[in-house]
Amino acid sequence: GEAFKGCKGLADKDGFVIVHNCLYDYLGNKDSITIPNKVTNISDRAFKDCTSLTSIIIPNSVTSISSHAFSGCTSLTSITIPDGVTSIGAWAFYGCTNLTSITIPDSLTNIIYGTFKGCKGLADKDEFVIVHSCLYDYFGSKKSITIPDSATHISGSAFYNCTSLTSITIPDSVTSIGECAFGKHQTVHVSKNAQCIEALKKMNISYIVD
Repeated sequence: GEAFKGCKGLADKDGFVIVHNCLYDYLGNKDSITIPNKVTNISDRAFKDCTSLTSIIIPNSVTSISSHAFSGCTSLTSITIPDGVTSIGAWAFYGCTNLTSITIPDSLTNIIYGTFKGCKGLADKDEFVIVHSCLYDYFGSKKSITIPDSATHISGSAFYNCTSLTSITIPDSVTSIGECAFGKHQTVHVSKNAQCIEALKKMNISYIVD
């Protein structure tokens, strides 16, 4: 939660609001910061819309990053998530448009809703945002696409707002799909060997077997 968000009286000399090892807010004015070593959890919206922050170093003590924690940090260019982090909340880096480098530990395998949605700087040559085998967004303008084999998961809302996109072919590599991944105007194509057919059925997404 955001229990102590905006509590200026609780901020330390560097502008961090930390209560019981949970970081709730940053009220400082530096462009480059290192989160203190005692922090184990970064709370909901802790750094939301901190548009001047260009560099944030997360210490190894952190084990969880909550929803929207860094969303809207439009000046942030790179981030390294330490090995100890076991969970990242939904939309954690949503709209970090200048993020071009992201390091995620192999141990982090849970698929998170919208984590890197809107991160245009992470898009590959075909305009897909794929991080740690999860597809989060598509910035291209094609009407028909085939998702790359490098994706094993499709995040919730990945294609939902892609208004010009009408046909999506899912490769056999994809095993799971998040909620609202596709818009109602989009047709989904799969092969008879696709691993995601059960997920499509579960979410009542109509599909065509090619």
